[in-house]
Amino acid sequence: MSTELSEDRDLAGLGEQATDGHTTLTDICSGTAGGRMASITEYYAGKNVLITGATGFMGKVLVEKLLRSCPEVKALYLLVRPKAGQSMQQRVSDMMTCKLFDRVREDNPDFHQKIIPISSELMQPGLAISPEDVEKLTGCINIVFHCAATIRFDEPLKHALQLNVIATQQLLSLAKQMHHLEAFIHISTAYANCNRRHIDEIIYPPPVEPKKLIESLEWMDDGIVRDITPRLIGDRPNTYTYTKALAEFVVQQEQDKLNIAIIRPSIVGASWQEPFPGWIDNFNGPSGVFIAAGKGILRTMRANNDAVADLIPVDVVISLTLSAGWYTAVHKPKSALVYNCTTGGINPFHWGEIEHHVMSSFKRNPLEQAFRRPNANITSNYLINQYWILVSHKFPALIYDLFLRLSGQKPQMMRIFNRLHKAISLLEYFSSQDWEWNSENLNMLMSQLTPEDRKTFNFDVRQLNWPEYIENYCIGTKKYVLNEDMSDIPAARQHLRKLRNIRYTFNTLLVVFIWRVFIARSQMARNIWYFVVSLCFKFLSYFRASSTLTN
Repeated sequence: MSTELSEDRDLAGLGEQATDGHTTLTDICSGTAGGRMASITEYYAGKNVLITGATGFMGKVLVEKLLRSCPEVKALYLLVRPKAGQSMQQRVSDMMTCKLFDRVREDNPDFHQKIIPISSELMQPGLAISPEDVEKLTGCINIVFHCAATIRFDEPLKHALQLNVIATQQLLSLAKQMHHLEAFIHISTAYANCNRRHIDEIIYPPPVEPKKLIESLEWMDDGIVRDITPRLIGDRPNTYTYTKALAEFVVQQEQDKLNIAIIRPSIVGASWQEPFPGWIDNFNGPSGVFIAAGKGILRTMRANNDAVADLIPVDVVISLTLSAGWYTAVHKPKSALVYNCTTGGINPFHWGEIEHHVMSSFKRNPLEQAFRRPNANITSNYLINQYWILVSHKFPALIYDLFLRLSGQKPQMMRIFNRLHKAISLLEYFSSQDWEWNSENLNMLMSQLTPEDRKTFNFDVRQLNWPEYIENYCIGTKKYVLNEDMSDIPAARQHLRKLRNIRYTFNTLLVVFIWRVFIARSQMARNIWYFVVSLCFKFLSYFRASSTLTN
C-alpha cells in the first residue's frame, strides 16, 4: 500500500518560489520556502493548530514540542472540559506550570499567550462547543491533532464507543467545516488490530459497521450492553482496542474530503530525550508496574520472558505525529496514510530484559519508604504465578493489615494488592505474546526529512539504548510521578538495608520455628534433615578436594 501511495503524491498544493529569492509567509504556508520544500519548523510557522486531549499525557508532550521546536506557530487551540471543580482555564494554567514546560518557559516566558482553551465535552452532542467557538475554529484552524480518547481497558462499551468513536465522528464533522484545514491527524493504537499477528500499515475492515452498532446500543440499557460485550468484541481483549479499530474506519471514510494520517503507537512510555529523559506523569501502563516493583509490592507477574515488550517513548510518538502532520499537509496523499509507531520489529527488547533492568535500576536508585526490597519475577506459568501471588502478595498483605488494625490504623494493603492484580491482569494479553508490525510508511517519512529535521523531530528508534532508557524511566517515576528528591537516595538505600536485615532475621526465626515444631519432634524428620545436611557436607568436601587436585 505505501509504495502505491508514494508514487501517487499530489504536489499541486505546493507554492511557487518567491520572486525576490526570499522565503515569504505564503511560501511557508503553502509548503515551499525559497524554492525548496519547507522544513517542519517552517511549515508550522504561522499555523493555527487544534489539539484534543491536550491535558493528557501525550497531549501535553505534543503542546510542549510544538511550542519549543516550532516557536513561530501562531496559536494552539486546546479542547478542554471543566473537571473536578476546575474550570478549563484553571486546568490549562495548571498544565503550563508543570515541569514539562521548563525549557519552553526559559526560551519564551510568554508562551502561554499562544495557548487558547476552548470549552468542550466529548460526551455531549457537537462536542458541546459554543456557536461562537465553532465559528472561530472553522475560520482559522490549519491542522487538527486528535489525541483524546479513553485508554481504560475495562471501560464499559457504551462509554468507550462515545469517547473513541462518536466523538471522533463529531470532530471530523467539525473539521469538514474548516475553511483552511490542511491535515487531520488521528492518534490510534498499534493494538487496534491485535487479533492479527502481522499488522500492516493499512486500515482493516471493522469488526462491525460503526453506525449500526451505535444505533443498536442506543436503546439498550447498560446491563444488556455489559452482558453482550464479550460477544461483540470477539477475539479482541477489551473495549479499548475494539473501539479504536472502529474509530480508524470512521476516520478512513472521510479521506476523500480531508487530508488524513493515522498514528499507531504501541505501549507509550516515558520520554527518551525530550524535553528531558525519563519524563512521565502517570501510573498508566508500565509506569504503575515499575513503581509497584520498585516499592517491593509487586513480586510476581505473568508474562512471557521471551516476548517483545513493545514500549515506545512518548517523545518518539510526538515527533512522528508532527512529522506526519507536515507530510500530510504538504504532499496531500490521495488516501489516508497509516504509521505503525513501534519498536519490536526495529529494535526489540524483551520482558525478561525489562525485569532485569528495572530491578537493577531500583536497587541503585531506590524509592522512598519501600514496602520490601525490589525483587519481582516474571513467569509464564499460571500455577507458579498463583503460588507466588498467595505467598508473596496476599499472605504479607494480610499480616501487614493485621498489624495496622492492632495499631488502630485503617487496613489498606490487601486493597492495594487487589487493585494491582486487576491492573496486571489487564496487561497479561499484551505481555504474553508477540506481534509483527510493518513500518514501510514510517521509513518512507523518515527518508523525506532533512538532516536538521531528523535531529529536531527524531523518531528513529534504532538509536534507542534500552538499558539507559529503562534506567531513566525508573528515575522518572521517582522524580516526576512520586515527586521524590534524588538527594534522599542515601536514606532510601539505608531503608533497603534495614529491610534486608529484617528479612534475614525473619528467615532465621522461621527456620528455628520449623525445627522446634516439626523436626525436633519427629525421629523420621530428624533422620531426613541429617541426611540432607551430610549430603551437603559431602558435596562441599568433594568440591574442595577437586579444587585442590586441579591446583
